[in-house]
Amino acid sequence: MTSTVHRTCPLCEAVCGLTLTLDDGGHVTGVRGDRDDPFSKGFICPKGASLGRLDEDPDRLRKPLIREGDQWREASWEEAFEAVGQGLARVTERYGRRSVAVYLGNPNAHTMAGGLYAGPLIKALGTRNVFTAATADQMPKHVASGLMFGHPLAVPVPDLDRTDFLLMLGANPLESNGSLCTAPDFPGRLKALRRRGGRLVVVDPRRTRTAALADEHVFVRPGSDAYLLFGIVHTLFAEDLARPWHEVNGLAEVREAAKHFPPEAVSRRTGVPAATIVRLARELAGARTAAVYTRMGTCTAEFGTLAQWLVDVLNVLTGNLDRPGGAMFPKPATEFGARRRPYATGRWRSRVRGLPESNGELPVATLADEIETPGEGQVRMLVTIAGNPVLSAPHGDRLAAAFAGLDFMVSVDPYLNETTRHAHVILPPPRVLQSGHYDFALLGFAVRNYARYSRPALPLDGRPSEARILARLAVIASGMDGPGGPDGPDGPEAALDEFLIGEMLRKAVQTPGSGVEGHDVAALRAALEGETGAERRLDLMLRLGPYGEWAGKGDLSLRKLLDHPHGLDLGALEPRLPEVLKTASGVIELAPPQLVEDVERLRGRLAEEPPDMVLIGRRHLRSNNSWLHNVGPLVGGTNTCTLQINPADVARLGLDGQAVVTSATGSLTVTLEPTDTIMPGVVSLPHGWGHAGSTQQVAAQHAGVNTNVLTDESALDIPSGNAVFNGVPVTISPTGVITAH
Repeated sequence: MTSTVHRTCPLCEAVCGLTLTLDDGGHVTGVRGDRDDPFSKGFICPKGASLGRLDEDPDRLRKPLIREGDQWREASWEEAFEAVGQGLARVTERYGRRSVAVYLGNPNAHTMAGGLYAGPLIKALGTRNVFTAATADQMPKHVASGLMFGHPLAVPVPDLDRTDFLLMLGANPLESNGSLCTAPDFPGRLKALRRRGGRLVVVDPRRTRTAALADEHVFVRPGSDAYLLFGIVHTLFAEDLARPWHEVNGLAEVREAAKHFPPEAVSRRTGVPAATIVRLARELAGARTAAVYTRMGTCTAEFGTLAQWLVDVLNVLTGNLDRPGGAMFPKPATEFGARRRPYATGRWRSRVRGLPESNGELPVATLADEIETPGEGQVRMLVTIAGNPVLSAPHGDRLAAAFAGLDFMVSVDPYLNETTRHAHVILPPPRVLQSGHYDFALLGFAVRNYARYSRPALPLDGRPSEARILARLAVIASGMDGPGGPDGPDGPEAALDEFLIGEMLRKAVQTPGSGVEGHDVAALRAALEGETGAERRLDLMLRLGPYGEWAGKGDLSLRKLLDHPHGLDLGALEPRLPEVLKTASGVIELAPPQLVEDVERLRGRLAEEPPDMVLIGRRHLRSNNSWLHNVGPLVGGTNTCTLQINPADVARLGLDGQAVVTSATGSLTVTLEPTDTIMPGVVSLPHGWGHAGSTQQVAAQHAGVNTNVLTDESALDIPSGNAVFNGVPVTISPTGVITAH
């Protein structure tokens, strides 16, 4: 006897629908794309096809672990939570709440629990030492959007299904499936763009799979994207091609800044011919509809925020912001409420290096400083949730040493890995199929408005859900812990859920135009449905959201999603700039002072000679950072940790087989992969490897090397604090030759 379940794939940002076949024992016997999903329409990638193997990975932890010296032992959930409470009490009673830090990894954006309970946990811990994978990834986009549009989540996405011209920089969606642009079957959408007569231009230091699909691929020196974009802006003004449709502040300031970046000058810095820069500007301005899209390759560079800003400056100047076929703002089903004050960064600063916060968090590049440096506020306790910063943050070996010196560390993670091996308590969440799923974060970047909820396909068998684990930690941190097990209906976690629901309802009834303004909170609470606190909170957010029955604009609720297990299409993106804008002026701030100030730094580097050799990262179709290296079908083949290098550089440097890569922070011996798909002077090493000695059996057999031994925690994008992973200066030498850097 078999059963069929439908759920959203949680392994990347594409949110594809899956149809899974399970046997009587709850084992996955088949995975295929859900053809009835209105968004993904049956598309599936190798990651999604391997979901069953990941779900039943024998190396996943089933019970909590407590470390005693160098030994680990399994513990009951109550014993583990008690150990967390005791460790937190010891540290905070002696050093205060400022001594506690939190790190949230990338998977939190792919779980319901992370979306609902990470915030309450941070608030309960009472610390400003918050670090996440965002400052190793996309923070420049959030800062640029916040300063331009007034909200860091007001991120325009390319209207892929209707655009006539797409200029893409530093993105490889045929490998990544898209990022800050949720689009199932991204490859199919790009092919459809070309079939309808559209044009795709990809700018990248590598001829990636995406670049190979494009009408045109333009090689560019890593880290020089802001110069290229400014050259295009310069051309638009010089040839009178700038036609903004929306009211803006700062048009004159942008025009003045762009004068310093003519195509001839930026050509020397970028390696892109001046004629190509001018032509791209004319094509953007002349297309019926167009969008500029950029991602990780440009975010994780020295001028990441300027690049993200200039992308939307171009979308504004060409009249393509907030119009069909251009760059548009999605309307997620759980969107509710307005930002109360204009967006700002630097509301507080890190203790050691004085780095400003962005979006309520500090740069992960300074986490080791905060742990190692003595003094008041020194971090002595760390909570990590679904993250492996030893492999994903800059100068990872230093970070590992810092973790080893913590007084107390607790990790919510399914694996004993390179980071969690330093924890004192590990709390493993249940299997994927034992968890409910709704994409709170990713649907805010979708190229078509859509919603889908997947209930757990399998019972928990007595273990707490991930939501309950995080809720219990929040309860412990708040001092409200008491009797009742982690799944007890009357336990403290249930009280936390009720508190959070009550707070949101009280805000809603006091918000003019919310749809429930002036209503009775108790009556609204009684109407909510859901088997768990997490489901009831989702139901509340859906009802209050822009399609919700309480908003007076639709009938969306948890019940409706349960009645439509394949998901609901909520329509194409529509112009909505007036409701999205949250700037103090009420118009687009085209020249935020913080960014105009950073232009001077960019200008000062224009005449510099680029380094002889620089390092960039690389995406793999069958991988997602360090997540999936313990799944047999997803390693090997092209998914390997090799150093891609141009054959001309191999010959010039006298290399053969392997080489030593040296940076300011360390050295690695790597296997070479000569290929003319990468431009001379650039080498590429994928992110998230370095599993030597891992307890994860498959990962240990395909260990690779940790590229973040080479990345420098002192190198940051200044406006956002984002780490620099692309354009890292390195030297390459034959093995056996020691080269100083």
